[in-house]
Amino acid sequence: MTFSIVGRCPESGQLGIAISSSSIAVGARCPWLRAGVGAVATQNVTLPALGPQILDLLQNAKLDPVAALDRALSADDWSQYRQVTVIDVDGRTACFTGKEALGLHAAVAGAQCVAAGNMLAGVEVIEAMVPAFENAPGSLADRLLAAMHAAMAAGGEAGPVHSAALRIVSDLSWPIVDLRVDWADDDPIGQLDRLWQAYRPQMQDYVTRALNPTAAPSYGVPGNE
Repeated sequence: MTFSIVGRCPESGQLGIAISSSSIAVGARCPWLRAGVGAVATQNVTLPALGPQILDLLQNAKLDPVAALDRALSADDWSQYRQVTVIDVDGRTACFTGKEALGLHAAVAGAQCVAAGNMLAGVEVIEAMVPAFENAPGSLADRLLAAMHAAMAAGGEAGPVHSAALRIVSDLSWPIVDLRVDWADDDPIGQLDRLWQAYRPQMQDYVTRALNPTAAPSYGVPGNE
């Protein structure tokens, strides 16, 4: 039903999530990030509230990812239906898969990343994601997408994938990347990658426009924002 990877770039400090699902609009419910704090993917039978709750515990209670995840799940009467992964600003990770998780499921932690999924074609889908992320060159977005492509090459979900999302935060209060394919009959991860390739050369320009409009380039389209 869903597979994802949360990761951190040790050079830039950026935190990110890439995720895909057979369900519509996975990016609306499952990836949660907060600059300077961490990233949470909450999936399987998704409780979106777990994302902000865990981020609050990381930020305000100063808990490590394992303790924050445990505390949030302890307050959820249906925690055995959840699959959740967490990474904090220091690259520490945690993951949980409840006994009621759908189909074949797996979670694997690596160097400053965690991959997890359910309703998988095989556990090798998740096992392929971590080395793909760890060994891929380029930016955090490139590495997250490399992991997603590796998952699909290893078999992906048991059924067709229809939606995908990529979200990244840096040291700003808003995401510097927030791209979604909410529904596609074919290859949403490929479509998401193409969105990233189109957005990549403009990403810094949009940051510049926000911080210093007088230095911002114009794209020459009416009402562009």
